[in-house]
Amino acid sequence: MSILEIHEATRIFGGLTAVNKVSFAMEAGEILGLLGPNGSGKTTLLNLLSGALAPSAGRIVIGRRDMTGRKPNIIARQGVARTFQLVRILPSLTLEENVIVSAVFGRNRHDKEAARRIARAALRDAGLEGMETCSAGDLTYLDQKRLELARALAAEPDILLMDEWLAGLNPTELHEAVALVRALSGRGMTIIMVEHIMEAVRALCPRSIVMNAGTLIADGPTANVLNDRHVVAAYLGEADDA
Repeated sequence: MSILEIHEATRIFGGLTAVNKVSFAMEAGEILGLLGPNGSGKTTLLNLLSGALAPSAGRIVIGRRDMTGRKPNIIARQGVARTFQLVRILPSLTLEENVIVSAVFGRNRHDKEAARRIARAALRDAGLEGMETCSAGDLTYLDQKRLELARALAAEPDILLMDEWLAGLNPTELHEAVALVRALSGRGMTIIMVEHIMEAVRALCPRSIVMNAGTLIADGPTANVLNDRHVVAAYLGEADDA
């Protein structure tokens, strides 16, 4: 049974169609690569799914409920959480305090003690165990990304949207981050990854979809999608004879 269904989702800004009649569905526990060149509409699509933007047309169904145009807090309580392209932490707070915010105001609105337990578990899952009382402002870039992921996990999502979460990592950090995402997927979480690091996409995503100029141009097994001539043309700017 599909946990997420997108039916001809469209978003228009003035005269620009950033997302153009995009449709796909995902099963629970699936991990999907959302690919495409810069400016292809990937982040806009995530914004539609998370409620940061309302679609100009089309429908978004999450857990069999029509969530089209609903506010972000409503969609979050339906089980959707996300990370952002630019890390957004609260640097003056501790790691635990950063994550407790998500547990208190998130899907299940935990009380203080329950929120602390959820926060500590999320920090452990994100690889930050033992750092709960450290200042978020003192973290390395990788650990800032881990903190943002922990905050998303503390919302207890069914669907996790990851917008270039692997960007900017060195090879060792990338290896650790791939292992972390694989572990989350292994627990049954449904994940959409916007990503440009093809090594990671191949390692993590059995299926990928590709957008170009707002339009979905490929959907299928990742190996097939990455060899599709339309996808190659979109990335390399080659002429398409079709």
